[in-house]
Amino acid sequence: MKKRIVGRVFVVIGLLIGAIFAGAPIVWMIACSFKPNAEIFEYPPRLFSDNLSFEKYSLILTTSSKLRFFLNSYLVSFSVTILTLIVAILAAYSFSRYDFKFKKALNMIIIGIQAVPPITLLIPYFGLIVLLRIYNTYWALILTYMIFTLPYAILMMTGYFNTLPRELDEAVMIDGAGSATVLWRFLVPVSIPGIISVAIYTFMVAWNEYIFALTLTKTNEMRTVPIGIMILMGQHYYEWNEMMAMSILGCLPVLILFMFFQRYFLQGMTQGAIKN
Repeated sequence: MKKRIVGRVFVVIGLLIGAIFAGAPIVWMIACSFKPNAEIFEYPPRLFSDNLSFEKYSLILTTSSKLRFFLNSYLVSFSVTILTLIVAILAAYSFSRYDFKFKKALNMIIIGIQAVPPITLLIPYFGLIVLLRIYNTYWALILTYMIFTLPYAILMMTGYFNTLPRELDEAVMIDGAGSATVLWRFLVPVSIPGIISVAIYTFMVAWNEYIFALTLTKTNEMRTVPIGIMILMGQHYYEWNEMMAMSILGCLPVLILFMFFQRYFLQGMTQGAIKN
């Protein structure tokens, strides 16, 4: 009995240390977003300032050039998420329900692409985007991000469809329904947890990506939130409080998505990995 209590105490202490280690930078970022720049690096440091201000949040939300960063991020992220889901669902249904030539080879290619570090493809993709004449456009980012999100999405959705009994398909087809009806009217509604899991992952990848967004765009009108934060770094002066405020606003969409769909996200991750 005493060993169990001691073990639980150590577990709780470990969790508290982990929570502090993970949460302290976030708390400090929030505090700095309300401080004047001069007080951020004062010594000894203070968490709360006597001159708290919402000025930087107001500046970001009322400046069209800064709001454009958020508009671009939303447009690109939602487009990537929707297109990735459509392609991944179709591909996963094929991998899960049909046997066709080169099926194993295609599966290995998808796994191989997933294993390639994206940074190694930066120069080839830059050349391809310029060749296709879509440099500094939304399509440059959307198509590039889909290359990074599709392998994971296909693997996860294939694993999720594999958990669904084939008898469901056969029962529907007996009534005269085709493959498209089986997929979109029966399998997809049952697979909502897996779809939400893939959607959140895809949105997070597209929303947070930095290096390709910097390389494949050249004007501020096309750049996303991570690049907007970087632009606040001047040659001789950093707008630390404004950077922190934009970082907080940039974190909110992903945080809200995860809070509302956490149950589906964890369920989809678990079930999708069972028969992958």
